[in-house]
Amino acid sequence: MPSSSVLDLAPVVPVVVLEDAADAVPLARALVAGGLPAIEVTLRTAAALDAIRAIASEVPDAVVGAGTVISPQNVADTVAAGARFLVSPGWTDVLLDAMKASGVPFLPGVSTTSEVVALLERGVTEMKFFPAEAAGGTACLKALSAPLPQARFCPTGGISLASAPSYLALPNVGCVGGSWMVPGDAVAARNWARVERLAGEAAALRG
Repeated sequence: MPSSSVLDLAPVVPVVVLEDAADAVPLARALVAGGLPAIEVTLRTAAALDAIRAIASEVPDAVVGAGTVISPQNVADTVAAGARFLVSPGWTDVLLDAMKASGVPFLPGVSTTSEVVALLERGVTEMKFFPAEAAGGTACLKALSAPLPQARFCPTGGISLASAPSYLALPNVGCVGGSWMVPGDAVAARNWARVERLAGEAAALRG
């Protein structure tokens, strides 16, 4: 899978936090059924690696990735678990080298112009813009597009169903990341029908 396809799989990449790995497969199936095949499981819980492993082995239509990747160990562990793409909130040379060596597509996180330029210098053109709303939102991305048109972004952080279209309209945005289609109360109640409905609304943002 070429790295560009991470940004092109769907208009929205769900950012998933799972406390119980047993919820991973039904949640992933609901998201895929709603039209969101790329799923970022964040490494914020002890269940994350088991969740990635379960989705990778039991939901063939899902493209499961790992988020909050912040160390070479995270890279190794998540790829071994079956992660097909990696997302970091920021990057260092050490982390970038590990992600490049992993053999799977990755989106290193940036929030400043200098970080974008530094990644372009290293041959990386696809990035996560984080925290999107706090770092300047659509106005910042619009400003970056003129001097740095070769950079493409997946903005994540504070984005909602209402604000996503303004991001997706930008030429340098391939997709957005968000968690509004996997609300904590729906996951806790195992209300997968609600998740599928919310995923469908998100998938329809780019007709």
